[in-house]
Amino acid sequence: MSREIVAGVDGSPESLAAADWAAREALHRGLPLRLAHAWRWEPLDLPLVQDRADQDHVADAVVREAEATIAGRYPGLALSAEVIGDTPVAALLSTEEHAEMLVIGSRGHGAVTGFLLGSYGQQIIAGATRPVVAVRSRDGEPAEPPTGHVLVGQLGSPEDSAAALGFAFETAAARGASVRAVRAWSLPPLFAYSPLSMRLADDAGGLVPYEEKALSDALAPWRERYPDVPVTEHVELGSAGQVLLSASGAAQLLVVGRRAKRGAVGPRIGSVAHAALHLAPCPVAVVPQG
Repeated sequence: MSREIVAGVDGSPESLAAADWAAREALHRGLPLRLAHAWRWEPLDLPLVQDRADQDHVADAVVREAEATIAGRYPGLALSAEVIGDTPVAALLSTEEHAEMLVIGSRGHGAVTGFLLGSYGQQIIAGATRPVVAVRSRDGEPAEPPTGHVLVGQLGSPEDSAAALGFAFETAAARGASVRAVRAWSLPPLFAYSPLSMRLADDAGGLVPYEEKALSDALAPWRERYPDVPVTEHVELGSAGQVLLSASGAAQLLVVGRRAKRGAVGPRIGSVAHAALHLAPCPVAVVPQG
């Protein structure tokens, strides 16, 4: 099955920055890029003249302008664009079947003239079955071509973080970049560790060596699969969100995992992903796992 990268566009500078990032990523991976804009006619219950043809024209102009801009910047890119007749969240999620990843801007205009506003981005990330990359713009302009390493958080067991690690290594390999893998840990409260877990920590020489071994074990299959990708490992005491954010300044991409879970008010993205999306200076990839 052919794959593609899908970027949501809404006419805002932020979404154009996301499309620009997605175009460069598509070239790195040798994939086509698809630009998608959401538009659905919903007449207002107000005594106003409402012209559907004019609104359809506005929606088409948004996506065609983005297509022309990206095509002009990247003439060798396989590029397509379309208006999807649905709500913003449903429209972008409907493209997942053939998507390698979804790319969104960190902000947008709104439901009438825009693709992402407020909770839209969070809903897309929470509901997606594919990785979602959220891209910030710099003063409303596309960011410069990225440099630096791909930063990835490793939590729990090797299986818990396999999807995030795999995405990080694949991205680094496509870009010719290195991976920096970070594992955060905290001191256990009294009686929190079972006798077995404490014995394993003792056998490893203490809590820090235990955490270092856990990170090394999680990375081992990915080092073997991507032998040309340089890897550095970092274990630090602290919360996962704080440790990752403190290491994100030199990263070209931060990769975090998201467990599939629902809260009382719907899907949630998790505290680590939430912190990264709001505070990281670089693009953030949220990868569903488990």
